Amino acid sequence: MQRQKKNSKKVIWISLIVVVVLAIIGGVTYYFMNSNAKNEKMANAAAENFTTNIKKENFTKLSDDVTKKSLKSSGFTADEMETKYKTVYTGIDARDIKVADLKVTYDDAKKNYKLAYSLEMTTTLGKLAKQKYNATISSEDDDWKVDWQPNLIFPGMVKSDKVRLTTDEAKRGQIQDLNGKGLAINKNVSEAGIVPNDLGEGEAKTKNLAAISKAFDIPVADLEKKLSQSWVHPDTFVPIKVLTTGSPVQMAGVSYATIETRYYPLSQAAAHLIGYVGEVSAEDIEKNKLLNVGDFIGKAGLERYYDKALRGTNGGRILIVNDETKEETVLQQNEKKDGENIKLTIDSKIQQDTFNALKGEVGSATIINPTNGNLVALVSSPSYDTNQMVAGISSADYKKYTDDKNLPFLARYATRYAPGSTFKTITAAVGLENGTTKPDKVREISGLQWQKDKSWGKYFVTRVHDIPKVNMVDALVNSDNIYFAQEGLAMGETKFQDGLKKFDFGEEFDLPFNMEPAQISNDGIKSDILLADTAYGQGELLMSPIQQAVAYTPFANNGKMVYPKLRETEETKAAKDSMSAATANTVKSALVQAVSKPEGTAHKLQIAGHNIAAKTGTAELKQKQGESGLENGFLLAFDSDKPDYLVLAMIEGVNGRGGSGLVIEKMKPVMESFYK
Repeated sequence: MQRQKKNSKKVIWISLIVVVVLAIIGGVTYYFMNSNAKNEKMANAAAENFTTNIKKENFTKLSDDVTKKSLKSSGFTADEMETKYKTVYTGIDARDIKVADLKVTYDDAKKNYKLAYSLEMTTTLGKLAKQKYNATISSEDDDWKVDWQPNLIFPGMVKSDKVRLTTDEAKRGQIQDLNGKGLAINKNVSEAGIVPNDLGEGEAKTKNLAAISKAFDIPVADLEKKLSQSWVHPDTFVPIKVLTTGSPVQMAGVSYATIETRYYPLSQAAAHLIGYVGEVSAEDIEKNKLLNVGDFIGKAGLERYYDKALRGTNGGRILIVNDETKEETVLQQNEKKDGENIKLTIDSKIQQDTFNALKGEVGSATIINPTNGNLVALVSSPSYDTNQMVAGISSADYKKYTDDKNLPFLARYATRYAPGSTFKTITAAVGLENGTTKPDKVREISGLQWQKDKSWGKYFVTRVHDIPKVNMVDALVNSDNIYFAQEGLAMGETKFQDGLKKFDFGEEFDLPFNMEPAQISNDGIKSDILLADTAYGQGELLMSPIQQAVAYTPFANNGKMVYPKLRETEETKAAKDSMSAATANTVKSALVQAVSKPEGTAHKLQIAGHNIAAKTGTAELKQKQGESGLENGFLLAFDSDKPDYLVLAMIEGVNGRGGSGLVIEKMKPVMESFYK
C-alpha cells in the first residue's frame, strides 16, 4: 500500500516536472518566435524607409536608416553621405525614381538580413537602365538598420569614385521655306550681362544700373532681382538680354557673351505660322520626362507642333570615375541625334511681301497653288515679334500685346468669318450643277431691295446696283445679292445643302494648327430668310480664309478641289470632284469679266498681259437689318490662264475706307510681283 502511494507521488512529481519543462520550452519558443517576428518587421521597415527616402530624394533622413558602424567603416560621416547623394543625383538630374524588386530575407549563418532591390530613374540623358543593389540589415541599438556602403549610390562605386556627366547637345533642326531658306534657324548672337564687380559701389552703382536699364529697356528693379539670385557672386556673368539685332553697346558694368539661339528671319511676317521656342517650365518637364531644366522647346506655331522632330536627342555619357586609378565605368551613354529639318511649301519672299502689304491693317491672306494644294503664304496682321519672345520679352511689352484690341496673337487665316460675296461663286456652281441656274437665264429685279413676300415683315435683301435684268454673269460681275438670294430659294434647302457637301463643310483639314471646320449654319437652314442670306455669303456661314481658298480651287482647277498642305513631302487626300469642268470654266469666265469689264467689282485688279479672274466681297456683321456694323472686305483672285496661285485676302473694318476695293489696293502689288 505504502509502495503504491510512493509510486503515485513520484508520477505526480514527474508530471509536474514535465509540465514545467514544457511550459519553459513553450515560453522560450514563444519568446523567440515573437522576437524573430519583431526583428523581421523592423528589418522590413528599415528596408522600406531607406529605399523610400532614396526614391523621394530625402537624403537628410538617410542617416536614420543606416548603421553608424557601416558609415564609419566606409569612411563617411552622415553629412558626407548626404552630400554625396545630393551631388551625384543633382549632377545627373536624377528624377522620377522608382523602387522595384524589394526583398528582405534572413541569413541564419550571419544572424542578419539580406536586402535586395532595384532602382529605376530618369537622368538628363533619359531613362537609365535598371540598377540592382544588394546590402545587409544589421541590429544596432535595439533596432535594425541598413549597412551602408558607397555602392548603394550606384553599384560598384567606392569612396573615391565620382560621377561625371558629359553632354553633346543636339542641334535643333531648321524650319525652311520651299527654296530651303531658313524660317527658323540657329544663330550666334550676343548676350548682354552684368558682372557685379564692374558696377562699382554706392552712387556709381546706382548710376550705372540706371544707364543699363535705359539702354536695354529693363526696369532697375528687374536688374536688381537678377543680381540678387543665390548663385550670383561678385565676378559672375549675369545674363540680362539676348541681342538678336543691333551691335553691342559698351558701357560700365555690361559684358557680352556669344551664344547660339533660335532666330526668325521673317519674325512678324510669319509669327503666327512659325511660332517660337522658349525655356521649359516645371509643367513641361512633368509632362515629358525626357526634358531637362534649361532646355528650349517649341511654345507656339510649327515650332511647337513639330517640336519632337526639330529638337532631336541630346547625346552624352554618365561615368563613374576614380581619380586615383583613372578607371572609368560607363553608367549611361546616348548618341547625339540632331533635329530634323522641316521643309515647308511657304515661299518666304511672298510671305514677307504679303505681310508688308497688309501691315497696318487688321486682316489676313492665304495664297495657295490651286493645282496641288501647296500653301505658299499664310499671313495674319497685326502680328508680334518672335525674336523678342525668344530673347525674353518684358512683362510690360507682353502686356502691350495682350491688351491690344486688334489681337496680335490671333492667326486670322485660320479664324472663321462670314465669307461675304466671294461665296456667290459657290452658289453659282451648285445651281449650275443641279440645273437650277442657267448662265443666260435672266431675272427681272426691280430696285435695290427685295423680299420674297410679306411674311418676311421688315426684312429685305439689298443690292448696290439697280439693274432690271440680271443673268448669272451679270450677278457675279456686279455682285448682285438679290439674284443669288432668289437662286438659293429656287434651289431649295435640300438641293442647296447637298451641293455644299461637295466642299467639305464640317470636315477638318490635316494641317499642323487648330482650325474649326467650316459651317453652313448653326443648326440647319430652317427658314427662307436664312436660305436666301446663305446663298449670297451671309446668314450663319462661317469659313476661315484657308477654307475659302480651298473651296475656290475648283474654279482654277477644272472642277477639282485640292486639299491644303504645308510640308513639301506631305501626302494629302486626292483632289475631289466638286463640280464638272464645264461648271468651273463657266464661273471662271464670269470672274474674268468681273476684272475686265469696267463695271466689274474687281476691275481695278487688271494686270497688263494677264487674264485675272477675281471676285470681291463684303461681309456685314450686325445684330439686325438697318443697323450699322463692322464690314469685312474679301478678295478672291487667280490667273485664269496659268493658275499656279490663288489669293484669298481679307481686311476687317473696311467701312468707309473703300470696302473690298481696299483689299485690291493692298494685294495688287503682291500679285504683280508674281510676274516679275
